[in-house]
Amino acid sequence: MTQPKVELRGVKKSFGSKVVLDGIDLVLGSGESLVVIGGSGTGKSVMIKCVLGILRPDAGQIFVDGEEVTRVRGRARDHMLKQFGMLFQGAALFDSLPVWENVAFGLIQGHGVKRKQAREIAIEKLAKVGLSSDVAMLSPAELSGGMQKRVGLARAIAADPKVIFFDEPTTGLDPIMADVINDLIISTVEDLGVSTLSITHDMASARKISDRIAMLYRGKIIWQGATEQIDHSGNPYVEQFIHGRAEGPIQMELRR
Repeated sequence: MTQPKVELRGVKKSFGSKVVLDGIDLVLGSGESLVVIGGSGTGKSVMIKCVLGILRPDAGQIFVDGEEVTRVRGRARDHMLKQFGMLFQGAALFDSLPVWENVAFGLIQGHGVKRKQAREIAIEKLAKVGLSSDVAMLSPAELSGGMQKRVGLARAIAADPKVIFFDEPTTGLDPIMADVINDLIISTVEDLGVSTLSITHDMASARKISDRIAMLYRGKIIWQGATEQIDHSGNPYVEQFIHGRAEGPIQMELRR
């Protein structure tokens, strides 16, 4: 078996009395596209923040290329983060910066690339996501939601990462634009040969961009398998979620 790119072993995270991650075991293989599904508030974003070192797990271990990174800090963490790219929910662009500088932000701030070279790289990456050099000087406010997602993707791949994280990549997009972004993610991943870990509650997106799917519920991975197996999971929680049924073992907590 080849070395996993990212592995979580028994990862736990609580905020006060609220248990968010309750012993997560998850493996992202080299060149694999893994999607973690689950409802809002199930801990998907917390899981990614733990991998990125933004949050420190209360227990458990996280490995990148076989090296434990659970509590790395300083230069070691900076080195680890250079392997990662991230497409944030809602693109999360800086309104005060033109598009090219948004794309090049990590290159300039994190990798010490000179502005002229960073701008050239940014324009090259914008072309990879189907945006012309004319877009480079626009402000994010001048872009549609779909274009903002493309800029976010260009930023995620700017430093040629080994792993890309996608946080709800199709949120806020209409179904057609969501499918365009899904296709773009697939082609970009194939072009770069990277591993991807995505979190979403959009099943159309999950099915399209994944090799494998895992479901997170109440802090635990309750099912995982090849994408084509999800319709035959035999798990009532998975069945309810993928079909969007109100009735089932997952009960929404309603305030009365």
